[in-house]
Amino acid sequence: MAILLDGKKVAARVTAEVKEALAGLKKGAPRLASIRVGQTAAMDLYLKSQARLAGELGIAYQDEVLPADATQRQVEDVIAGFNKDAATTGIILQMPAPAALRPEALRRAIAPQKDAEGVHPAHLGEVVLGKARVAPCTAAACLEILKHYEIPLRGREAVVVGHSEIVGKPLSMMLLDEFATTTVCHIATSEAGQLEEHVRRADVLVVAVGCAQMIKGAWIKEGAAVVDVGINRSAQGIVGDVEFEAASRRAGWITPVPGGVGPVTVAMLMRNVVELLKDRPTA
Repeated sequence: MAILLDGKKVAARVTAEVKEALAGLKKGAPRLASIRVGQTAAMDLYLKSQARLAGELGIAYQDEVLPADATQRQVEDVIAGFNKDAATTGIILQMPAPAALRPEALRRAIAPQKDAEGVHPAHLGEVVLGKARVAPCTAAACLEILKHYEIPLRGREAVVVGHSEIVGKPLSMMLLDEFATTTVCHIATSEAGQLEEHVRRADVLVVAVGCAQMIKGAWIKEGAAVVDVGINRSAQGIVGDVEFEAASRRAGWITPVPGGVGPVTVAMLMRNVVELLKDRPTA
């Protein structure tokens, strides 16, 4: 059976590092502004985790809730207000957003110096250059887990399933910086009937597609490290994008769902807030 990649343990270490870094800064208490448009069950657990961890660290957490029918301009106006607010250290736009909105444009509206999620084009560009201090939280969480458990990356076949701007694309760049031989799979890979072929080659497999148990356990290479970003509601409860039980019998390491990537993502968000605080002029 695979070794569990316990996200709670990794998150505890990152949180301790964040707490130590905050104690060493003399710039006042940071504030994280959360903006959500409408309320969905999908984001509730993530928000509660954010608020709880922020409270533990002494980071003020402001939850700004807009109605589900808020317009693009209305959301942009709220973002502009937080951009101008000197007391606000970081801003995060919660997903999913209503279909009528353009999330990419909203992310661009967040000032780079306040982008706590690390998804502004300026930060994504730094990821490509290998110089990111504030990186996309979930992508950074995946790499943090692999490094915490000292899973070899250099020269290994890494396969990322999913090419989103906030997970798959930035993570592929991060893995390249670790000198992993990196392949990114997406919907066209599946349409071409080649997904299983790529997955079977992976020494390190990261899946972030939001499709319950899409990756079959029988596809997993013996001894591979599997990081499952997916969180899906099913008749069996919360499940990932990978068939956990079957994959666990073949993998060397695997993240549980829940309790894997999620807790580390929240911890990386708080780390980003501290990085943004470092750049703020001393009062």
